[in-house]
Amino acid sequence: MAKVLDTLRNTRNIGIMAHIDAGKTTTSERILFYTGLTHKIGETHDGTATMDWMAQEQERGITITSAATTTQWKFDNELFKINLIDTPGHVDFTVEVERSLRILDGAVATFCAVGGVEPQSETVWRQADKYKVPRICYVNKMDRSGADFFEVVRQVKDVLGATPCPIQVPIGAEEGFKGIVDLVTMKAMYWHDETMGADYELDEIPADVLAEAEEWREKMLERIAECDETLMEKFFDDPSTITEEEIITALRIGTLSMQINPMLLGSSFKNKGVQPLLDAVCKFLPSPLDTPAIEGIDPRTDKQIVRHPSPDEPMCALAFKIATDPFVGRLCFFRVYSGELPAGSYVYNPRSDKRERISRLFQMHSNKQNPKDVIGCGDIGAGVGFKDIRTGDTLCDENNPIVLEAMDFPEPVIGIAIEPMTQKDVDKLSNGLAKLSEEDPTFRVHTDEDSGQTIIEGMGELHLEIIIDRLKREFKVECNQGRPQVSYKEAITQTVELREVYKKQSGGRGKFADIIVKVGPADEGFEGDLQFVDEVKGGNVPKEFIPSVQKGFAIAMKNGVLAGYALDKLKVVLVDGSYHTVDSDQLSFELCAKFAFKSASEKASPVLLEPIMKLEVVTPEESMGDVISDLNKRRGQVEGMESSRSGARIVKAKVPLAEMFGYVTSLRTITSGRATSAMTFSHYEIVSASIARQVLTDVKGRVDLIK
Repeated sequence: MAKVLDTLRNTRNIGIMAHIDAGKTTTSERILFYTGLTHKIGETHDGTATMDWMAQEQERGITITSAATTTQWKFDNELFKINLIDTPGHVDFTVEVERSLRILDGAVATFCAVGGVEPQSETVWRQADKYKVPRICYVNKMDRSGADFFEVVRQVKDVLGATPCPIQVPIGAEEGFKGIVDLVTMKAMYWHDETMGADYELDEIPADVLAEAEEWREKMLERIAECDETLMEKFFDDPSTITEEEIITALRIGTLSMQINPMLLGSSFKNKGVQPLLDAVCKFLPSPLDTPAIEGIDPRTDKQIVRHPSPDEPMCALAFKIATDPFVGRLCFFRVYSGELPAGSYVYNPRSDKRERISRLFQMHSNKQNPKDVIGCGDIGAGVGFKDIRTGDTLCDENNPIVLEAMDFPEPVIGIAIEPMTQKDVDKLSNGLAKLSEEDPTFRVHTDEDSGQTIIEGMGELHLEIIIDRLKREFKVECNQGRPQVSYKEAITQTVELREVYKKQSGGRGKFADIIVKVGPADEGFEGDLQFVDEVKGGNVPKEFIPSVQKGFAIAMKNGVLAGYALDKLKVVLVDGSYHTVDSDQLSFELCAKFAFKSASEKASPVLLEPIMKLEVVTPEESMGDVISDLNKRRGQVEGMESSRSGARIVKAKVPLAEMFGYVTSLRTITSGRATSAMTFSHYEIVSASIARQVLTDVKGRVDLIK
């Protein structure tokens, strides 16, 4: 038992998360090299990165799927096991970050020393807040022109609202970046280029950096003293008596409680700063034993139960990713929270209410599988043999069932129609789409009832481009594709009260339901889709029929009255009604609710909502006027302009997605290829009446309902 607990204490489940191009994959490659897992450093720009194994990733130099690997690092004469997940930075693949953070214990938030806190940095930071994942920060690319560690520290505090606590300061910057000062030991660290940064030496702090190092050490001590009461007393009495062990303990307490975020720096590409980062992962980030016991629901009693991170508890795991491997078939990635999972054993899936046999187990190293006999508590692995499995499913012991909280995924914002080029590809296409939608919960496929076309929906143009590329390469299907379509939504703007009576007599037993409802917009701050309030008194509508009314509205919301787009949010108050002792049943009340929704929506001033994107453009000063003028033409609202340290201007705007197709090409033309842009989903907003009419005319919607 002590051995297992020891292994658990020395296990770290971590992810590397950041904005695109901050150097996540480059940092992951250095970690694999210095921990001895690879003997050659792979580079993203050469297409040789171990963690970017997909052909599309190697060609584009970006990460598309989160790759998992397991490695070991020796720190303080102890061996630590590190399960590492390298996540994508592009907003189109945000689902990969979401599901990785759900099962990780800690994360390394990576920032570019030049770009600082960029749009996707904010998105992944909020995702980590949502899952309460402790983080350390790593400021990469310190050798780049315009690098400024202290400016990034300021942005982490001001933009993210975090509490940065630098535990290192740089020796030089840009071309003159030589090494790092460790503020805990007050030693300078220099790396040897001839050994690819595998060796480094400790030295005294250079005289020109000493004053700065002492100032930041004082700030570090002040910050960590707030996390540890005994240290607080020492800090006020005599800071010089504080030992290294006490500093490390306080930093760990502060990190685990999410009071502080230790900040480190380096240049992964130049092989500087990665080993102290690995040490910090072992020192400050949580082991499975440091995380709270996982909570779930007993499906038999609906009562809340917990599972502690112990091999003696009943087995409980969460499936966080499904992948299709050409050699082993459907691969399910999971995190074991309690108990152990041996190969060849049976697990119970409460969603499908089925037992499944896991034929083989693997520890993953990117796209390679290392067979394992058992995946232990607190570990991340993959299994083969599942017949019915989805992302977010709980796997547990049949005699001790538990359902863990499912994952929420964002709704797709863009769709295109596709069709196979030849008739013989029809089956291959549907097979490929089924497998891809199983892998990716933000990718949806449906058939348009009016046109009969197959519509695929995703998080952005790049997302769908990769899907079509994968259909071609992995499933050998050539497709024709239509123009991108925006995923609109509908909403109602007024509250209406009405009575709906559903009556059907066809000989024998009929159908009868009568309801009085108030239908209107949901209350401010309501989380969810349907806000249902039951105000029926005196049993005018029997209790057993009320869930049917709620179900009827929930189903009807998926098809709005304007053009069949889903409603964003809705509030329904069931005020009163009546029933017939013989003719009323659950189906009658469900159908009555659907008709009531349609009647109420038509009277409640329905509106069309469109997705609005948050856009950040970095452009040379001389092109700024053209960039802003172009955004104005696209119905964009410029929210601010800043100067970057490299002399360029940063334009921040909110722009409707409908106007942003092909924007990257257009921006290149305007600025002669010198500007870059980053776009993330912001919110849904009401479309003006004139544009709504145009959209509804195109899709043959109810133009007459737009005021």
